[in-house]
Amino acid sequence: MSSARIPQEDAAVPAVPDPAATVLYVCVDRGTIMPRLAAQRAVEEGQAFAQKNGLMVTEVVTDEYGEPDPCRRKGWRRVRTLAAAGEIASVLVRWPAAIAPEALADYRHRETRWLREHDVRVHYTWAPLAATGGESW
Repeated sequence: MSSARIPQEDAAVPAVPDPAATVLYVCVDRGTIMPRLAAQRAVEEGQAFAQKNGLMVTEVVTDEYGEPDPCRRKGWRRVRTLAAAGEIASVLVRWPAAIAPEALADYRHRETRWLREHDVRVHYTWAPLAATGGESW
């Protein structure tokens, strides 16, 4: 009896993202007088940071401010999906509290750790943080 070689399906190979592939995550409180201003500034800062650092924003993901646990936000779950699929190398965020409020920093640490485990860097784009390199790690 002879056995025919049947090609096996290729094992899933983790994707290697373009090192410049970046998602810009925006989660800001909307002001009452100018409700879009904070989000607009976050996008402008993020785009400027990306350009200055040779990063390419492939997607802008937004969430409404208010839910403290990022995993319960639709936009943040999108960021995680992109990271898990190996489609991004970095995430731009205006400041740490956009990921989770200061009072719940453990949530932020959990998320930045998870991203690092998926080889994704987090950069903060707000000028005082960006001046020090903007990285969370």
